[in-house]
Amino acid sequence: MFHVPVTYFFEFRKTNEQTRSYIMGEFAANGAKYLVLTHDLINMIMADFTAAAKLEKEMSAAGLTFLDAHAPFGQYLDLNNPEPAVRRQLILRHKLHIQIAADMGVDTVTIHPGNDYYYPEVPLPQQISNTIAALDEILPVAADRGVTVCIENIWCRSNTPEKLLEIKAAFPCDTLGFCFDAGHANQMDKGRNFEKNSAADCYVLVGETPVYDDQIGEKMLPHIVNCHLNDNDGQYDTHINIFDGNTDWTKVMRLLRKAPRLKCIQSEVIPVANKTSIRDICEAFRKLGEIY
Repeated sequence: MFHVPVTYFFEFRKTNEQTRSYIMGEFAANGAKYLVLTHDLINMIMADFTAAAKLEKEMSAAGLTFLDAHAPFGQYLDLNNPEPAVRRQLILRHKLHIQIAADMGVDTVTIHPGNDYYYPEVPLPQQISNTIAALDEILPVAADRGVTVCIENIWCRSNTPEKLLEIKAAFPCDTLGFCFDAGHANQMDKGRNFEKNSAADCYVLVGETPVYDDQIGEKMLPHIVNCHLNDNDGQYDTHINIFDGNTDWTKVMRLLRKAPRLKCIQSEVIPVANKTSIRDICEAFRKLGEIY
């Protein structure tokens, strides 16, 4: 069984106040104890301060707790953005995301380092420098709030394990760690079996071809603090249920058992979009725990 807590993702933007409480109850009824403070929920709190208290009351009524968080993301929130006016605001926003997470009792927040294909005219080393510069302002706030910021492997040149390690080298402190996304890692391995895939679609925009890699987790291992577990067939980021794709889950579990900084395991299976029941997701993670 898992030696760290398991936390579950849900697309709460697709609910209202009544159905949100129902969904929380369904997770609890199927054995879950923790949910993710998702980017949707953080956005909700950003828009309405009173939403935080409502969410805490609903979670408490269901017997659940928020455990980890994913900050809002996108071109105008990712850390590599080169535009000065955008950067001023995105840094402030991430500081607020961290404050919200801390106020909700969460101590790990995943932030996207950024996708380089948005800015093909900006040299990759400059984009990495942009990410480092943003973290240089964000991490002191996280440290003060007792929050670990986790940067995530995706499928672009700017978020390979090598680039994450380059960023981490600039911050030899526990306030910065890694989020290992098993779905993204599977795409950067099994994607080689498809002419078109997430990585190829992005690399072509910068005039390059992907460098596929079956050792992503191993490279990230010393700094993995949390993880996103979901499945796919290697082509696109479908976030289907565990065991429904071709991820080598025995390999992933053996890897995570050795992660010295691991705090939690997150289900990032997307229930509504994939028409996957909460029961099936929780059961898949029980089975996953048996091979952990």
